[in-house]
Amino acid sequence: MVRSAAPTPDDYIASLPDDRRAAIAEVRRVVRESLPAGYEEGMQYGMITWFVPLARYAQTYNGQPLVVAGLASQRGYMSLYLNSVYGDPAAEALFRHGWAATGKPLDMGRSCVRFRQLENLPLDLVAETLARADLDGFVDRAKAAHASRRIRPATDD
Repeated sequence: MVRSAAPTPDDYIASLPDDRRAAIAEVRRVVRESLPAGYEEGMQYGMITWFVPLARYAQTYNGQPLVVAGLASQRGYMSLYLNSVYGDPAAEALFRHGWAATGKPLDMGRSCVRFRQLENLPLDLVAETLARADLDGFVDRAKAAHASRRIRPATDD
C-alpha cells in the first residue's frame, strides 16, 4: 500500500500525477456530497479518510477515529474503502447487487474497491451507498462488533 505524508486532503491530491489527480478529486467530491452529516474529513493511514470524530465515539480499538470511507492512489490502481459495507451483510449485498447491475467488473476486497480509471467506478452507486452510512448506525455497528469480540471473564459454573 502506498502511503502519503501529505498533511491535508488538498495536499494529497496536489501531490498526485495528472492522470490520478482528476479521478481522485472527483471521487472525493462525490464522497463529501454523499455522506450524512457528522463525519469529518482528514488524512489517516496515508490516505484521505472520512471518519467519526473522537468526540462522538472515542472507544475505538486503536484510539484512532472510526473510518467510514477512505480514498487512495496506489501503484497500479486507485482504492475506495467503503467501511460502511464491511461487516454489514445487508449493505454489502445492496452494494454488490447495484454494482452487478452496472455490468462493470468488480475488483473488491473486504471493503476496498479497486479501480484503474474513473469510468470503472459507478459514482452514482458510491453516492447511494455512502448516503446510507448514517453516523449513529455506523457507530452502533462498530460498538456491537467490538462488544462481540471481548473476552468474557471466566465463571465458576
